Amino acid sequence: MPESSVLTLRLDAKLKRQLDRLSKSMNRSRSFVAAQAIQEYVSVNEWQINEIKKGLAEADAGDFATDEEMQQTIRRLTRRAR
Repeated sequence: MPESSVLTLRLDAKLKRQLDRLSKSMNRSRSFVAAQAIQEYVSVNEWQINEIKKGLAEADAGDFATDEEMQQTIRRLTRRAR
């Protein structure tokens, strides 16, 4: 089992009631459900920030799509949409 530590946080009453209902319906503890939600939030935001950093590094290096590459992509995507 991975090492864990305690985190104390404040929730407004409505959110706490929602968390309680959700944890009860899942037959899980409030702590488990909150930890899962935080893990998902951190993972998604970490991924997004890393992708933004990669995009900025590519832009700083001048790595842009050519006009022709953009036109090909637009044509391909609009064909799929039809």
